Amino acid sequence: MLKSGEVCAFPTETVYGLGADAFDAGAVLKIYQTKDRPSFNPLIVHCAHMNMAEKIVRFSPVARKLASFWPGALTLVLPRLQETRICDLVSAGLGTVGVRVPAHPLAQELIKAVGRPLAAPSANPSGRLSPTSVGQVRHAFNDRVAVLDGADCAAGLESTILGVEEERVVQLRSGAITRREIELLLDTEIEIAPANTAISAPGMMVSHYAPKAKIRLNATRAEAGEAFLGFGGAGGTAGPLTKNLSPGGDLAEAAHNLFGFLHDLDATGASRIAVAPIPAAGLGEAINDRLSRAAAPRKVETVPE
Repeated sequence: MLKSGEVCAFPTETVYGLGADAFDAGAVLKIYQTKDRPSFNPLIVHCAHMNMAEKIVRFSPVARKLASFWPGALTLVLPRLQETRICDLVSAGLGTVGVRVPAHPLAQELIKAVGRPLAAPSANPSGRLSPTSVGQVRHAFNDRVAVLDGADCAAGLESTILGVEEERVVQLRSGAITRREIELLLDTEIEIAPANTAISAPGMMVSHYAPKAKIRLNATRAEAGEAFLGFGGAGGTAGPLTKNLSPGGDLAEAAHNLFGFLHDLDATGASRIAVAPIPAAGLGEAINDRLSRAAAPRKVETVPE
């Protein structure tokens, strides 16, 4: 299907992606159309190995050092090579491309079998919750999209995205690899992109990762008619409208459960989901980022024709 210009969902260690041949403009357009994704929101290109990535973007010494996280949940937004065959739709007309090498063995096998890099945002309608299971992908698209079954995703959060300009490193999106891990590797603090930064990578839209239900943050308990997403001691009373991301307060467990539990609570039909406070340290930075975007007012965006 991918070789013939179609789209296909596949697993990564972060979330399921909706993939297409990154060299085929018609195939990449189908990603945007299938997701109703705004044309100004660029895609991540998934590569099988470093050699494949080196044919797409230019690596500075710092970028090469950061690539030591590969295979893994780190996306690097780097200058696009003039001679690359990546189609313009992938980068939304920008002079940069986000690339990563996923760690999931099925993703690796798939990219190698196609023999080309795969453009792949999360396999969900634009702005909605990212999928971490095959069932969530099938439900999101009413079984209209083929899915390669790789069981549930291990991390449950999207990749961390870094913009790298020579020696300068800016975190564009927090994710499954923490800022602390990156700073330890580089032995220096990195910048965080301000909220009004122009979109240069996925996940930077103010409203994103949203369930159908509205989100109420920093809640201590559920109000009448609400579902409740707890954390640690703020777990709420067990029941169909209550989930606890991690009763023991483990942020890695919470990250793994985040999208899956939001999917489950959204399926109850509750009009609002109250969410307990999440510590901001470590993976809590990425969890809070997703929750704040899910809670933001939603706007209608322009989709390519």
